[in-house]
Amino acid sequence: MTSGTDAPGPAPHVADTHDLIRVHGARENNLRDVSVEIPKRRLTVFTGVSGSGKSSLVFDTIAAESQRMINETYSAFVQGFMPTLARPDVDVLDGLTTAIIVDQERMGANARSTVGTATDVNAMLRILFSRIGRPHVGSPQAFSFNVASASGSGQITVQKSAAKAERRTFTITGGMCPRCEGMGSVNDIDLTQLFDETLSLAEGALTIPGYVAGGWNYRLYASSGFVDPRKPIRDYTAQERHDLLYHEATRMKIENITMTYEGLVRRIQSSMLSKDVEAMQPHIRAFVERAVTFSPCPDCGGTRLNEAARSSKVAGISIADACARQISDLAEWVRGLVEPSVAPLLGALQQTLDSFVEIGLGYLSLDRSSGTLSGGEAQRVKMIRHLGSSLTDVTYVFDEPTIGLHPHDIARMNTLLLRLRDKGNTVLVVEHKPESIVIADHVIDLGPGAGAAGGTVCFEGTVDGLRASGTLTGRHLSDRVALKPTVRTPAGALEIRGATEHNLRDVDVDVPLGVLVVVTGVAGSGKTSLVHGSIPAGAGVVSVDQGAIRGSRRSNPATYTGLLDPIRAAFAKANGVKPALFSPNSEGACPTCHGAGVIYTDLGIMAGVTTTCEECEGKRFQASVLEYHLGGRDIAEVLAMSVTEAEEFFGAGEARTPAAHAVLNRLTDVGLGYLSLGQPLTTLSGGERQRLKLATRMGDKGGVLILDEPTAGLHLADVEQLLGLLDRLVDAGTSVIVIEHHQAVMAHADWIIDLGPGAGHDGGRVVFEGTPAALVAARSTLTGEHLAAYVGG
Repeated sequence: MTSGTDAPGPAPHVADTHDLIRVHGARENNLRDVSVEIPKRRLTVFTGVSGSGKSSLVFDTIAAESQRMINETYSAFVQGFMPTLARPDVDVLDGLTTAIIVDQERMGANARSTVGTATDVNAMLRILFSRIGRPHVGSPQAFSFNVASASGSGQITVQKSAAKAERRTFTITGGMCPRCEGMGSVNDIDLTQLFDETLSLAEGALTIPGYVAGGWNYRLYASSGFVDPRKPIRDYTAQERHDLLYHEATRMKIENITMTYEGLVRRIQSSMLSKDVEAMQPHIRAFVERAVTFSPCPDCGGTRLNEAARSSKVAGISIADACARQISDLAEWVRGLVEPSVAPLLGALQQTLDSFVEIGLGYLSLDRSSGTLSGGEAQRVKMIRHLGSSLTDVTYVFDEPTIGLHPHDIARMNTLLLRLRDKGNTVLVVEHKPESIVIADHVIDLGPGAGAAGGTVCFEGTVDGLRASGTLTGRHLSDRVALKPTVRTPAGALEIRGATEHNLRDVDVDVPLGVLVVVTGVAGSGKTSLVHGSIPAGAGVVSVDQGAIRGSRRSNPATYTGLLDPIRAAFAKANGVKPALFSPNSEGACPTCHGAGVIYTDLGIMAGVTTTCEECEGKRFQASVLEYHLGGRDIAEVLAMSVTEAEEFFGAGEARTPAAHAVLNRLTDVGLGYLSLGQPLTTLSGGERQRLKLATRMGDKGGVLILDEPTAGLHLADVEQLLGLLDRLVDAGTSVIVIEHHQAVMAHADWIIDLGPGAGHDGGRVVFEGTPAALVAARSTLTGEHLAAYVGG
């Protein structure tokens, strides 16, 4: 007899049960035994205050382990050429898939890298011009500015039935401009910046970084035999001067070591000028900017290509013209090409260019140097190659993809994230902006605080559940900053007249002084060009941009801000010893690890291993140094303190040190109270590094302070603290100019300058200037519409 109930459906296939990424017992950085289950093929957003452990969980645990396991599938030989990744400190990681990290790290230290080369669009254009360009000049490499033309001939032996010598010739047709070698610019070196001609080499005539008297670079020239190191340079003969400055590279023995000797100018050109200036160490960059003048190559006009490559055209334009066009215009040009013989290529090229436009980067050009892109632009350029990918069941990891985006552009970014998810991928996003949090399928909120006060999961669930959860993020998710009832009165104005840098269209604008001014507009509208191009730093202007902090793994907040100097002096005074003892990079360093706190073991082609130094137990100092105390603490204990703890410690009592306390106050003001003083800079997030820079520059004397997106990486709850800091700066007499997209900062401003209406050549004009209330009332621009919606106007 059959029952009336429906028969049960077939049991799910065992392969369909792996629908979660399980993390158990994660302890990376400040994580405290974190366990979470993340749904696959969904969009999960990780929230929490800065320093709560979001990046530690997503990047340093999940993504790092995925990449490490993929690397281990290669042979030991191949692994030797890959980055070495240690296993994260976690008990169990289950259900991982291939992780693709799309972070904010700036692209390329290579001066030859452009937007086109970084996204393979240049490669497709080169193929296109080699196939249908007229006149025909050669293969795709004939249009490459990285390939030089060359030819030669020689005799070779051909091994057939009988060995026979044959004479062969070869020709390589490249596209590189021979004058600038594909760099697009030529340089002129100011010799007076290389040496003091009144001195001899032995007296320290060379003024180039790293060429001090007695050093290795100095000995290369002093012991070469080409010049007399004791003779002032002004007394050199013409031949000696030529040998010092322009001698061709020559292998020779110098001090019984076989080395390559070449003239100073040639050496600087090969060692310094072949690199991207932005990627150099600060002191090297300062020297290059002082000693070298760059100008567009007169032969190629800055296009990097030789005459033959520029002569071949498709539909009336050369490949140089195509790369110089705004990408949105180039996409329209490609759409108008009808050539059946290259139809698949045109389709792929069109799709890639359309992705640029869709992602909000249509204002860029392909010849833009990739080193000049902001962190947000670099992240979106990296997204391009994934949007058209046919891969599925991949884990995409994004680090604040909305950084640098106007509210109008955030909606487009959200659409792209959802499209990646809908293709069957797992999308993990670290984010602070409410507009992106609300599209999540799943939210994981870490906290409750930062640093040692964070590292736990405060909430896991839906967006609605987060709102009702009572966590710090949940309480602030619907925060809105009201328009100020009254605004400050300007105390003068900074006049900008006829600004034409990049896409600016002869802009005339008065920037009020003595108030909080916000410069806004869609990405690519000309904000940075207007502010940084028209108000140069110096002469009372302090500019804090988004440039990365460069430092070794020994660098930390105490060394970067100069905080360690008064601390060392206070320890030395209290104990009657030298300040050098209290530096892990000087006399007080542990002799085993040389003050690093860890031992780096290089295993050749295998992954290197980092272990805590057994001698100092990671404290970095000699045991004898740790016997000296200040206020009951040794120097290692002080460097392990958080900024908040140290502020209290150096603020009163025996350890009272006003100079240190002033620096700590500034660090707290910018929301970095949770950082430990000795935390390596390499472990800080992009937002943390930027605010550390701000804290360092706040002590500078200047009537005008320029900030570039100070809300980058800030939690909703921290934005209020930032607004308070900006108010205090203005009330103290500083004129603050902020480039910003965050509506809370716009609403709090005294004056808004809105650029647009679009990006690239569709922008570059001032579309509004006035108070936030007037902008909301007018709603005449995209910014006005979004700000009105934000404040409920």
